[in-house]
Amino acid sequence: MDSKRIFVIGDIHGCLDMLKRLMDKIAWQPEKDRLIFLGDYIDRGENSKGVVDYVLALRRCSSQIDCLIGNHEVLFLDYMNGKDRGLYFRNGGWSTLESYRAEKPEGDGSLVPPDHMAFYQSLKTYIELEDYYVVHAGFRPGVEIEKQLLEDMTWIREPFIYSDYDFGKRVIFGHTPFHEPLVIENKIGLDTGAVYGNRLTCLELPEVRFYSVEA
Repeated sequence: MDSKRIFVIGDIHGCLDMLKRLMDKIAWQPEKDRLIFLGDYIDRGENSKGVVDYVLALRRCSSQIDCLIGNHEVLFLDYMNGKDRGLYFRNGGWSTLESYRAEKPEGDGSLVPPDHMAFYQSLKTYIELEDYYVVHAGFRPGVEIEKQLLEDMTWIREPFIYSDYDFGKRVIFGHTPFHEPLVIENKIGLDTGAVYGNRLTCLELPEVRFYSVEA
């Protein structure tokens, strides 16, 4: 049963100051409350490394934190494996690499700390709650949840956004930015364009209460 408070935070994209202000606003209690991040911690914003450092510090305080993978983490892992490097740069990856280089110790050959790589490699594809599914981008309508592809769960837009398909539970997602949270019968969208000068948004369950901070 998901009777305790659950907080779900949308796409951060390196906006560390906004994340800190949002965490202060929601008054998350690590010993009591569950916390879920929807992915896209990195890219485009100015402090991607700082965001990951901050999330890792939160996880050291609580075992009730779940971190999902977003398309930008997929791109980053591909980049680190020598794949689709141009695509990563076209999607704002340069800012992430710069944030790592800025704090790289002189003479240290590794750009990304081992605990950060372990973090990226440990990210979940989706989470099932009592009344909700939580995923970065969405699901492919007509496909069973267990058979969804990583590509769809991290990249899908219109086929999911404009579908009234019933997945059996309401879907909470990020990835596609809206000026305000998208709240309709079968889904709730939480990406409110923090890195584009709008807001970073958090959803509290089970009350369906929204919190946000301005850029």
